[in-house]
Amino acid sequence: MLFFAANISMLFTEFDFLERFAQASKAGFRAVEVQFPYQYGAGVLAEQLLRHQLSQVLLNLPAGEWSAGDRGIACLPDRVGEFQDGVGRAIEYATALECPRVNCLAGVARAGADHSRLHDTFVENLRFAARELKQRGIALMIEPLNSRDNPGFFIRDSRHAADIIEEVGSDNLHLQFDVYHSHIIDDDVVSALHQNMSHIAHVQIADDPGRHEPGTGSIDFRGVFQALERAKYVGWIGCEYVPSTTTAESLSWLSSI
Repeated sequence: MLFFAANISMLFTEFDFLERFAQASKAGFRAVEVQFPYQYGAGVLAEQLLRHQLSQVLLNLPAGEWSAGDRGIACLPDRVGEFQDGVGRAIEYATALECPRVNCLAGVARAGADHSRLHDTFVENLRFAARELKQRGIALMIEPLNSRDNPGFFIRDSRHAADIIEEVGSDNLHLQFDVYHSHIIDDDVVSALHQNMSHIAHVQIADDPGRHEPGTGSIDFRGVFQALERAKYVGWIGCEYVPSTTTAESLSWLSSI
């Protein structure tokens, strides 16, 4: 059996953010993801979760200035202090929301940057974050983002992420496997799933092209879901897509699972 969570940063955007918890519950979800919850008080969000009997299963570490092109700051040597402060902020929210996992976006390798220095910074930042989060019972994730949508993103592909996980050497660092990004990067999503299953602790989905709901693009989601079931995957699958229609109408694919 597969378990799906609503990413309410991308779903139910027809509604004000705090109303999306109710809408997710009404649609039958028992869990939600929020990409960056930091503009709302943790207590306000915890109240929404409790009121609508939802669990929050994922949030991201603070990732810099998104509108300025940041896609995380974890590999950037001149922002280590900011990264460490962000870990503390994420712990505050994850603890208040009883959220068991936090995703770390690596950041963009700027043109001309010293790649080995970026790598060393990323590894040391991950060791710091994995250690701090483990003390609070919170798991740390990393994920590749495709370079078509995110030029220069530091983690190239699933194999690169797995190599970094092994180098960091923490049992509290795992792979967040995003099917949409993997389809663009790895091409054969099912093969990438099989190769990396020992590291995967969270999955996200969207179709390609368009990053819409499953069934609107070229990804073989039947094969993806069958592969997860054969692997006895028991984690959450985050619905992190842009609905091609209203969110409620876009959820029709769930009835065929």
